[in-house]
Formats: sequence, structure tokens, C-alpha cells
Amino acid sequence: MVSYISDGTFEGLLTCIYEAYYRHETPEHIFCGDQIQESLLSIPVAIDTDREKADRVLNSIRHKISGDALDHAYHAFLSEIDDIGVWIYRYLKLGWKVGSSVDSYIWEDEVQVVHEASRKTVWESHRMLGIIRFRELQGGIYYAPIGPDHNIVSLVAPHFARRLSDQPWMIHDVKRDIAAVYNMKDWTIAAVRQKRALPLHGDELEFQRMWKQYFKSIAITSRRNPRLQRQYMPSRYWRYLVEKM
Repeated sequence: MVSYISDGTFEGLLTCIYEAYYRHETPEHIFCGDQIQESLLSIPVAIDTDREKADRVLNSIRHKISGDALDHAYHAFLSEIDDIGVWIYRYLKLGWKVGSSVDSYIWEDEVQVVHEASRKTVWESHRMLGIIRFRELQGGIYYAPIGPDHNIVSLVAPHFARRLSDQPWMIHDVKRDIAAVYNMKDWTIAAVRQKRALPLHGDELEFQRMWKQYFKSIAITSRRNPRLQRQYMPSRYWRYLVEKM
């Protein structure tokens, strides 16, 4: 058995899928470079990312399977669940065999796993749209730290590029040290290793105080339901909510 080692990007995964398909191999694992797990029964094989090969796989998915299958594969990849790369490969192999009907094969394990991973990622990205809290930094940049379960920064960025198109902002995934950065024209994903508190704009603390006061004033004490609140806004997200700080 072999295990592939990629650079952790979606293009890297597609390159691994290209190599596995044409080598007639089914890797036991597809690891990111910093997530290698040694095994006496598996031979590690480093796969260099090749944009041309990745594009060929991407176009093949889109034209020989479906656009929906490509979306499912990408969203499942962003879930970062264990061995999702291998599950995506098995899902796509089935797709290349049966075509656009692959998503109707819900009894197949690979379809179930990819669909569930995709669903979790998309659901969290939609939930996060109502949870992200920006704060103004010195220099006029709006900064929002988040710590999602899945790698959803690239999914939420387009929404804020439309809604906050006249403001520079950064959505920082502190768990993954990456951020979506917007310059009032385009947004991009960048590596960010900021561990210290960033300097706030002079008025920001007053705005936060008013927001907390508003949050407190609209609450109806007699109807407090912490269990229901945690259901709609899990406590693992509270760390980055201004009103919960």
C-alpha cells in the first residue's frame, strides 16, 4: 500500500487524484505535508502539485460528471475530516464510471461520506455569516477573528466582499493561521500568524460597549433559554463574539 503526500491545497489533492488514476493505485491515505502519519504497512509517496494535471482533473469532473460533483468534492475537501482525500477519490472514480447520476448512489459509502462532509462545511459557512463580528483597527481596517471547525474562509469571503465592498477588511481563521484579506477591489487568501492582540481604533471600545449594552437591553430575562441559545449559536463560537467577551 502507498500513501500520497500533498501540499494540502485543493490543486494538490487533484494532482494526487490524477496520479492515482493513471497509476491505477488507490492510496491508503492522502496526507498534507505536515500531517504525515508513519506506517510500517504504507509507503509514503510525495506528489508535487502540478497545475496542468489539476486543471485536467477539474475539467474532467465538470464535463464528465457534473458541476455539482465538483462542488461536493471541493466542499468536502474543506471539511478536513480524516482521510477525506481518499474518500473524494473514490467518489470521483464512481462518478467517472456512472456519470452525472453519481449523487443518486446514496447507498455507496463514498457518496455518503463526501455528501456529509460537504453538507457540514456548507452549513457552517452559512451559520458563520451571522456570527462574524468585525472590529475596527488602527488604520481603518476591519478585522474579524474566527475559529471554525472547517476551512470555510474562502466560502464566506465572497459574501462580505459584496456586503462590505467599500471597506478594507480581514477575516482571520486563527486555528489555521490563514485569512481572507479584502482591499476594496479583490479578496485573497493569505497566511497570517498573528498571535498578539491588534491595536484597536480609538472609537472601537466605545462601539463595543454600546453593542454589549444593546444586546443586554433587548434580552428578556424571564425567557432566557441557554440550552436553546447554544443550539443556534454553539458555545465554541462565543470566544470571538463581542457581546460574549
